[in-house]
Amino acid sequence: MKPVLPLLLALCATACTQTRAPDALPPLGQADFASYQAQTRQWLQQHRQFVTATPQDELAYNSPQQWRPAGAPRGAILLVHGLGDSPYSFSDLGPGLAAAGYLVRSVLLPGHGSKPADLMAARYEDWQALVTQQTTMLQKEGMPVYLGGFSTGANLVMLQAQTDRNIAGVLLFSPAFKSDSSIDWLAPWVAPLKPWLRQPDEGTQQTPVRYLNVPTNGFGLFYRSSSAVLSALAAKPYDKPAFMVLAEHDSVVDVGQARTLFQQRFTHPASRLVWYGRQAPASSDTRQLWQSDYLPQQRISQFSHMSVLFSPDNPLYGQDGSLRMCRNGQEDAEVAACQRGATVWYSDWGYREPGKVHARLTFNPYFDWQLGVARSVLQAAQPPTQTTLAASSTSH
Repeated sequence: MKPVLPLLLALCATACTQTRAPDALPPLGQADFASYQAQTRQWLQQHRQFVTATPQDELAYNSPQQWRPAGAPRGAILLVHGLGDSPYSFSDLGPGLAAAGYLVRSVLLPGHGSKPADLMAARYEDWQALVTQQTTMLQKEGMPVYLGGFSTGANLVMLQAQTDRNIAGVLLFSPAFKSDSSIDWLAPWVAPLKPWLRQPDEGTQQTPVRYLNVPTNGFGLFYRSSSAVLSALAAKPYDKPAFMVLAEHDSVVDVGQARTLFQQRFTHPASRLVWYGRQAPASSDTRQLWQSDYLPQQRISQFSHMSVLFSPDNPLYGQDGSLRMCRNGQEDAEVAACQRGATVWYSDWGYREPGKVHARLTFNPYFDWQLGVARSVLQAAQPPTQTTLAASSTSH
């Protein structure tokens, strides 16, 4: 192993001396969310590589969003998307949580929303700074603040919640605490010499709402978040209410590790783990809830990493959505049949079954039920009001 060390040190030195253009990423450090939202949208207008004939829709999908409840908010929630994704990840969760009485905001991680190559300019510290700044901004609203994230975004908000004791609770969708790869640790070292694991070509590199190809630096940043969150949870358990969603057949992250962490390091009795799989988890932990991910009546063979986020009615990713993900680890003939509009089944990446064409599952048939469970965890995390405190002191 010793001959490898000088090479790794050289790679680190190369990465640390790289520079970037001043406007390579959207500006940070705004005083309020409206300014952040407007400046990010303006930056996207100038830097995004548009892929459809409706650029205004693409700007809306990729810009930070805010959803307000009908009345006075009972709390505020910050939502952070995953690697290669965009604020559109929360296009259903945001309104659903706002309808439950919460002020909800989503953010755009630096390097996202424009074109995949821009992720080469992003740094882990940029992501940390954004989450910290937006959390602080929400806390100035004077209400309980919760953090939510998908995949890599779940890592980032978990780290923030571990260091900020004022965070009331967390919502974690397909948290990427650990990837399903045994060599993910190499990504930060390889990035300076091999900018792309899959070379960009003339094919489509992104959709209106997400990247289809990610530079090596993006995987390196993910690994840093994964390593950091595992260390943080090993150092101390998380004792506030947490809501976690996992799909047994997720091909992106190690869901077994995440479930073990929930059992051992997420200690609050009101925490809940939603597990989508072929059978209920073998555990005495009554905080775990199960739903089958095999739904033949809906042609669903198994759930995917991203499917937990979206309602069946979502206009892009729903049951009749316009963004069918046909490239799902199938043979070319099956991909072509899917693209022609053939009847398909749905699964996570790479699942195959004789006689069936499988597209990626991009929606959650249990979305409304799942949202109800999330609301119950948020309510358990709600700090007592002054009225409640006064009544409690009087009764004693």
